[in-house]
Amino acid sequence: MVRMVIAAATALFLFGCSSGDWRDASREPAGIAPDPEIEKQAVIEAYAADAFGWRGWFAVHTWLAVKPENASEYTVYEVVGWGVEHGRPALRIYQTATPDRYWYGAKPEKILSVSGTQAAGMISRIEEAASRYPWTDQYEVLPGPNSNTFPAWIAIQVPELGLKLPFSAIGSGYADNDQ
Repeated sequence: MVRMVIAAATALFLFGCSSGDWRDASREPAGIAPDPEIEKQAVIEAYAADAFGWRGWFAVHTWLAVKPENASEYTVYEVVGWGVEHGRPALRIYQTATPDRYWYGAKPEKILSVSGTQAAGMISRIEEAASRYPWTDQYEVLPGPNSNTFPAWIAIQVPELGLKLPFSAIGSGYADNDQ
């Protein structure tokens, strides 16, 4: 009987927690970021979405987006581990009009939004801090550095941002290991 319960629990864990194939998972915009064609003020936003697959049961993936005043796109900063072992950087920085895309099927939640002159005054500090991020080419699920380490590190470098990551942002504590 115990073996049957263990087998059933294992099967549920292995098969019941999958988000499916990552190639088919939604990456559509969630519609929660201000449209840069309409919102002309500077904007800083942070997002969290359930991690892909079984990790999403207890962990989130977080990222930052900044838009200077009158910019037509956001600069998104996020850390991903895919490809790091082949020389690709973990910290990915890219331009997009839609920084609030689903994280491989998981709808993001906005965890911070700052706009106007307050955001304008911090964007250059975030950009400068990002250029000094000590783990640009490193990724480790546990204990870090991982996707949650970068926003946590930015929060330490720019404390007036007021970014508080959720408890499920596993790896955010690694940011205290600044080299």
